[in-house]
Order: sequence, then structure tokens, then C-alpha cells
Amino acid sequence: MTFIQMTLSDASVALEKKEVSSLELLDSTLKRVDQVNPKLNAFLRTDADAARVQARALDAERSRGKVRSPLHGIPMAHKDMFYRTGVASSCGARVSRPIPTVTSTALSRLDAAGALQFGVLNMAEFAFGPTGHNWSVGHCRNPWNTDRITGGSSSGAASSIAARANFAALGSDTGASIRLPAAICGVTGLKTTYGRVSRAGAMGLSFTLDTIGPLARSAMDCGLIMNAIAGPDPSDSTTWQTKSTDFVAGINQSVRGLRVGVPSNYFYDGVDAEINAALQESLKALRDLGCVLVPIELPDMVAADAAANLITACEAAALHGALIQEQGDLYALQVRLRIERGFAVSGVNYVNALRYRSVAMNEFVNQVFSKVDVIHSPVLSMQTPEIAATDIQSGAEMDRLIAQLTRFTRPFNYLGLPALSLPAGHTSDGMPIAMQLAGRPFGEDVLLRLGHAFQSSTSWHRDLPCSLDLTNPAASTEN
Repeated sequence: MTFIQMTLSDASVALEKKEVSSLELLDSTLKRVDQVNPKLNAFLRTDADAARVQARALDAERSRGKVRSPLHGIPMAHKDMFYRTGVASSCGARVSRPIPTVTSTALSRLDAAGALQFGVLNMAEFAFGPTGHNWSVGHCRNPWNTDRITGGSSSGAASSIAARANFAALGSDTGASIRLPAAICGVTGLKTTYGRVSRAGAMGLSFTLDTIGPLARSAMDCGLIMNAIAGPDPSDSTTWQTKSTDFVAGINQSVRGLRVGVPSNYFYDGVDAEINAALQESLKALRDLGCVLVPIELPDMVAADAAANLITACEAAALHGALIQEQGDLYALQVRLRIERGFAVSGVNYVNALRYRSVAMNEFVNQVFSKVDVIHSPVLSMQTPEIAATDIQSGAEMDRLIAQLTRFTRPFNYLGLPALSLPAGHTSDGMPIAMQLAGRPFGEDVLLRLGHAFQSSTSWHRDLPCSLDLTNPAASTEN
């Protein structure tokens, strides 16, 4: 198996068998970055020298019989919003911000697991944009077609993984920001249950909606990363104070009998015909795996979407108010206008949106998950648009675009539920199509098990973008 073909899980096995070293994986990855990043603008920075020092140290540990986890020696780059002490994070913006004095808990946990960070990735400015446009540091490009959007806000994460220039990345998801770029770029992305992964030391956007999760090449990869990063953290009072799940212990178990809910309302309204056809094929694949498909009517998702949008606007405005007063001219117009809308929302409406949240979540769980184990849906209704056609910074057209891109993802942020985006096909012009699986609170292990079963019976997640030169810069690990 070649470097280009490897998932994170494959690379972990190759390291364990001593078919490749961490340093060799890193050098191959850095060569790949040099090859594709001029076309993609996915990486804001690589730290090659420091990463090579760390790779040698991790290889030395392995030679002494010390292996910290399956992530030991795996090269990763992350969205540029996870802080390290003394290292500037751009958060995708030109706005001047203090140098971090803490390292994010998620990064610290990956460090402890032996993962190797070698760079930071492009993102929508302050994680506030679903297209992946960035008017401050340059737009990120989609490896499947560099004229198309990547989705946002974890644009560089999805683009770099799809281009096989990165094994996995940390992303954030407040309304779509892991699942949407994962779907559009053809990788796997997990939006976690609210409170499952610590947000300490990570840039915030909306305190009551933000979640941290992985983007990677497979569901198994996401499970391995979740084993490292999930769990309670005294530095983040919103994390649930319970022992975390082993996300891969049961990942190979049968999914026979698992009840998959197929919504009869909301999620298929106005869905593109090619996307709908691919989603129907994915349902057939799940049925062939032994899942039971159950038609299900969902509670009011329109209200959940609207409430999440209102909360995001208010909380982003509270977070950025002082910075906009001081450096408003350095914000991209779309980002500033969206934040400033939060200043006009009444406190009563904001509080009511928060108050209704627990009611909505309980209603949803009782009404839906008493009948099914998982909900199946599209990630988005439209085919991937071009960057030029969506280069919109203001007005009603911007609002319509954002609403169309996030309407199938944002409700799950409001409800606090986990959701997994998985590659599930291609449009006639070769762009990825994805399905979304949503589950009960803290049901990530079930989503990953079902996602892994689907990926074990299909090969969409292993497809490579044809728009890039895929000449392998690394030696094969085949004997």
C-alpha cells in the first residue's frame, strides 16, 4: 500500500509493523503538501524542522518499545484555531490578537497520544462562514475541482485530507463547520455531542453551540482520534463529567438490526436529484448490511434551525464586540456584517431560544429515538457551487446561500446531538456526495460503528481527487 492510499488506521498498522517510520511518513506528507498546496491554499503554515525533531523522538520511543497509542507518530495538521502556548494563531483573520498563554486541551491530548503536529490549516475567518471563502488570508480550494468551494469553516482540514496531504485534523462545528467541508471534499467528519470534547484553549464562536471533533479519511480514523481527545476536562466546565467511551472497541460489531430512521419531512425538501439518488443507494447499502429502515417524521426542524442561527449571532456579537470596535476595518465584510446582526437581537429572544433548547432536545429524543437508533439524511441539498458564484459578502443573496448550505446541519447543533458525514457517491461532474448520520446524545460510538460498516462495504472514502496530480511522492510500503 502506498502513502497516498493509506488511511490513518492503515498508517498506524504500517508503523506498528515497522514497514515505515514516523519520519518517513512525515517527509512523504511534507512533499505532498509542497506538491498540492500551491493549488489549494489549505495550509497556512508548516513547521517542518520542529516536526522532524519530534518524529525522530517518537521513532526512538517506538524502538524502545514505548507506543503511546495507535496515533503514535501519525502526522497531522489542524485548523488554525487550536492554541499552543507562545505560538500565534490567526483564526483565519487579519485581526490582531494576543499570543496564546495556554495550549488547547484537544492538542495536549493528541500530543500525549503521540500524534505529530506539522502545521496549521486555512479556515473561514473566525470560523464564521459555510462556503470556505476567506477574504483575509485567501480562499481555500477543493481538490476535486479547484474552482469549487470547499465548504467551511474547516476548509483547510477537509481540503488537505482529501488531497492526501494530511492524515487527520481537528475541526470545530457550530452549525456545519466539520460536516459541510467533509461532505464537499469527500472525507469523513464527526460533529460531536455538545460537551463531549473540551473546547478549552480553542477559539470560540458561539459558547452554547460550539463543538470540537475530527476530520479524517475514515470512520475508524475518527474513532481513534476520539479515543484521544474526548472526556471531561476541569478547564472546560461544559464537558460532561463522565468516563469517556472507547470509540473503536465495538466498531467491528455487526450493525444487523440497527434501526435507521429515514425522515419523511424536512431533510428531502428541494434536494438535488443526483444527491437524492446517491442517498437512496446508501440506504440500500445499509439495508444490505442488515439495518432496518424506518420512515420517521421529525419534530419542527425549521424552529431548531432558526433558534441556532439566532443564538450564534448573539454569542458571536458578544465575543467580537470589542474587537470590532477596535479593528472592525480588518474584518471581512461578510463576517463583520453577520456578527453585527447579533447586536440587534433582543435579550428576550436570545433567552427564549436558550430556554426552548432543552425542551426541543427532550422532545426530539423521546419522539425520534424511541423509534430509531440513527437518523439518515443528506448533508446538503445542492451540488457543490463554484467559488466565483458564491463570492457574496452581503445582502439577501448571501442569507439565502448560507441558509441553503446549513439547513440540514445546523438543527443538530441546536439539539446538541452528534452527527457524522460520510462520502456516499459522486455527481455526474465528479464532485463528492455525502450522507449524514445523526444519533442520540453521546451516541458517537454507534454512528462510527455504522459508518465503519458502510465504509467496509463501499469504497467512496478511498476515492482520490482526479483534478490533482496524484503521483506518489513516497516510496511504497509494499514488500
